[in-house]
Amino acid sequence: MAKVEHADGGRRIVETPTEARQAEPGPSVLALLSISTIAAGFVLAIIWFMFFRT
Repeated sequence: MAKVEHADGGRRIVETPTEARQAEPGPSVLALLSISTIAAGFVLAIIWFMFFRT
């Protein structure tokens, strides 16, 4: 749990490295979302060309 320290006339929140990283998804989440969306588009295009093209 984060601790609040009173130093230099102000407040400072001190967290462990694990606590500090919990809300940081990083760029890999964006890459995964982009790649999976593009892959889903390709799959839908292939299905459309195979079954619904006249």
